[in-house]
Amino acid sequence: MEYPKGYVYQLMDNGGPTDVREPYFKEAVDEMMRSRKLCAIANAKMPDDESYVSDLEQLFGRKLNGIRILTPFICDFGNRVTFGDNVFINHSAILSASGGIEFEDGVMLAPAVRIATINHDFNERHTKYTYGKVTIKKNAWIGMGATILPGVTVGENAVVAAGAVVTKDVPDNAVVGGCPAKFIKNV
Repeated sequence: MEYPKGYVYQLMDNGGPTDVREPYFKEAVDEMMRSRKLCAIANAKMPDDESYVSDLEQLFGRKLNGIRILTPFICDFGNRVTFGDNVFINHSAILSASGGIEFEDGVMLAPAVRIATINHDFNERHTKYTYGKVTIKKNAWIGMGATILPGVTVGENAVVAAGAVVTKDVPDNAVVGGCPAKFIKNV
């Protein structure tokens, strides 16, 4: 069967599943390799060599004016990440972005934040994947070492405590923490 260009991304946007054995998945593999290569090039530069920003601009296919990302940085699908204005991503972030990640204006990520938008099928875990877009809304702050799981939305002005594992949506103006993350208080 012949698949149109972008078919794999339509499946990802609908939550999957995708199957690595199908010909449409090659488009995803190509993007993953392109993204990993650009991250490796950026990460190989000295932190004071601002030319790494152009590598990240190639990764995301846009100018990063008003967006600051510190290396080392890992993103496997640069074409699946969108940014608002004034976004800051501290070093050692890992974005597993095949399901899509949206950073709205003013978002801040502390060091070593991990965002996952993909999961393995329980029964066919080596070949099939499911997806859930992650949205981080305006002025949210994600603490050091926090993990955001597929399908989660972090609300406006919300704070995710360091080390939290966020499995469910976080309301606007809420502080959450723990594993799994639970409501602590309002900001």
